[in-house]
Amino acid sequence: MKKIVAAVVMMMMVSGAFAQDAISKFFNKYQNDESFNQVNISSKMFGLITNMEIETPEDKDIVEAISKLKGLKILAKEDARNARELYKEAFSLIPKDYEELMTVRDKDKDMKFMIKESGGKISELLMVMGGNEEFMVMSLFGEIDLKQVSRIGKRMDVKGLENLHRIGEDKKGEKKDENKTSHH
Repeated sequence: MKKIVAAVVMMMMVSGAFAQDAISKFFNKYQNDESFNQVNISSKMFGLITNMEIETPEDKDIVEAISKLKGLKILAKEDARNARELYKEAFSLIPKDYEELMTVRDKDKDMKFMIKESGGKISELLMVMGGNEEFMVMSLFGEIDLKQVSRIGKRMDVKGLENLHRIGEDKKGEKKDENKTSHH
């Protein structure tokens, strides 16, 4: 995760306008707090990624999914004594029109995935993770295909996104709790 955060931040210092997502207030509140790692990826950056050479059919699918994304925001804090409080605060700001997609719990942390859906299309995916000493909130927005996001997450080693592959077979509206320990 640190490598991705550092690479993205160094590649681009984006302060462009993003769509108003569910937790903009949370991001705005902590964006100048240097104890947080922050990543903002604009639709322009996703557009640049889609111009890369495609070598396999899987790459083509991933590039197609990326082309529909409008932005990604990540706010993370390691060695956070207040990680559980941050987790609760982030959840308090999520509007009621977001549906819980999946919950993953293990001995160290809780992770929840929430979506905003309209007309059968997912327009935003939120992931909020809080542990004993780590916290992360991620907002991915645009036209979202969960299976492709899971593949992208695995390839880019984005912590948490690998859990999305578990959703594929669930029926809409079901909540899924996992009591398995995730790999660290």
